[in-house]
Amino acid sequence: MDEVYVAPAERGLWFQQLTAKERSALIATFCGWMLDGLDVMVYSFVLPSLIMLWHISKGQAGLLGTSALLMSAVGGWFAGLMADRYGRVRILQITIVWFAFFTFLSGFAQNFGQLFLIRGLQGLGFGGEWAVGSVLIGETVRAEFRGRAVGTTQGGWSIGWAMAAVFYAIFLRYLPQEIAWRAMFWIGLLPALLAIWIRGHVSESETFQSRQSSMQQTSSMHFLGIFAPEMLRTTILASLVSLGAQGGYYALNTFLPLYLNTRGLSVMKTGGYLLVIIAGSFSGYLTGAHLSDSLGRRWTLAIFAVGSFVTIACYTIFPIGNLTTLLLGFPLGFFPSGSFSPMGSFFTELFPTSLRGSGQGFAYNLGRGVGSLFPALVGYFSIYLPLGRAIAVFAVLAYVLMVLSVLLLPETKGKELVEVDMDAERLSKVD
Repeated sequence: MDEVYVAPAERGLWFQQLTAKERSALIATFCGWMLDGLDVMVYSFVLPSLIMLWHISKGQAGLLGTSALLMSAVGGWFAGLMADRYGRVRILQITIVWFAFFTFLSGFAQNFGQLFLIRGLQGLGFGGEWAVGSVLIGETVRAEFRGRAVGTTQGGWSIGWAMAAVFYAIFLRYLPQEIAWRAMFWIGLLPALLAIWIRGHVSESETFQSRQSSMQQTSSMHFLGIFAPEMLRTTILASLVSLGAQGGYYALNTFLPLYLNTRGLSVMKTGGYLLVIIAGSFSGYLTGAHLSDSLGRRWTLAIFAVGSFVTIACYTIFPIGNLTTLLLGFPLGFFPSGSFSPMGSFFTELFPTSLRGSGQGFAYNLGRGVGSLFPALVGYFSIYLPLGRAIAVFAVLAYVLMVLSVLLLPETKGKELVEVDMDAERLSKVD
């Protein structure tokens, strides 16, 4: 071992105790998820402009959001399969180039049909980036810090979201509306090139390399393994946890700028309200990351899910004034975002190395795929209900499902990945 032991009294903050390899993986995946957040959340900001300029309905607007999320489910699972076969870092770089290119291309769409197609193609890379990046950092960082590291990586999303909010306020103020929404998509290209460079300096995880040297893997093994009797229950429950978190999150955030607009808030005021929500989001990611290593994965997920549906119900159903709306924005960002922090480490510890990419990619992205229907459902139900009430119905149902599912899974806090592999081999021999 070339690592130097550090006495507890001499230890600094947790990220200072990471090795160089662990730290580089953390920085790279954090920046990548930040750029994902920038590229994906752009759509929620341009939505009011598209409705006005293209005269599309809220139902069609929801379908545009759904197209990217639905295809991201396919992309995430496929990227996970490829990562189990060809390595985490290589597939990660491919997914970054893919989603950045199609985000940029979205800015040239001329009608609803073109944007629907391009958004779907963009989703393939977006889904793959999370699936592979989450596996990479989960395998690279030791069990002691895994929850904090993976959860902190998720926090990059809120930074990207904040960047999108700032660009939104600037572009809508200084550019004609018919150009501003296109510029919002165009900014998604150049930052992603930086992520490619960063990820080019990250090495493959030792867990994957050692597993590759000990056994030959094929794509058919990955595809069938997560549905084997000993893994099926885990695969289903993990998918339902993901469905709850993502269905609730996208039901709310796809329509959030539009919901604030319906309350009579201007572009600049909407941006201010969203920045409060984003500040809560970043705090939620970091808090959830730390709690997952102290309370454990299951209870942290359950607490944040309960907090999410209570806050969303208060925010969208009750008749509250603008000041209360502003103040509630912090917990509205805090709880739904914090729900994601323990998920990456939890899924990493639920699936063995030979199936981790495909298992994590399938569970997370099946949840995303089904959850992607929620924006479309909110859009169509808003014909019969106020928009806020339609958001609340689907978000609350999603988080209730999340709580019930997560409590049926085992706690994995502190589990070494070699133990996960040994447990999987033991179960397969019993069956």
